[in-house]
Amino acid sequence: MKITLRYFASVREQLGTAQESLALPEGVATVGAVRAHLTARGGVWAEALGPDRAVRTAHQQVMCGPDTVVQDGAEVAFFPPVTGG
Repeated sequence: MKITLRYFASVREQLGTAQESLALPEGVATVGAVRAHLTARGGVWAEALGPDRAVRTAHQQVMCGPDTVVQDGAEVAFFPPVTGG
């Protein structure tokens, strides 16, 4: 399954990228599992998305929790709890 990841505000700044495409490995089927998979990359990924970080998530542009099942071709977004504009 392939998805698009989008990063906003301070998460984007920490990671140095606004978006990427990712082919999910077997067993990564929820938004929480995607976050854990990205955190396992280590370095800035663990710093920006680790479990101790306050990060909000969205699936298909709808706020969601970690148990939300990811659909093939979906957009999953990560951003801090408060963003300005």
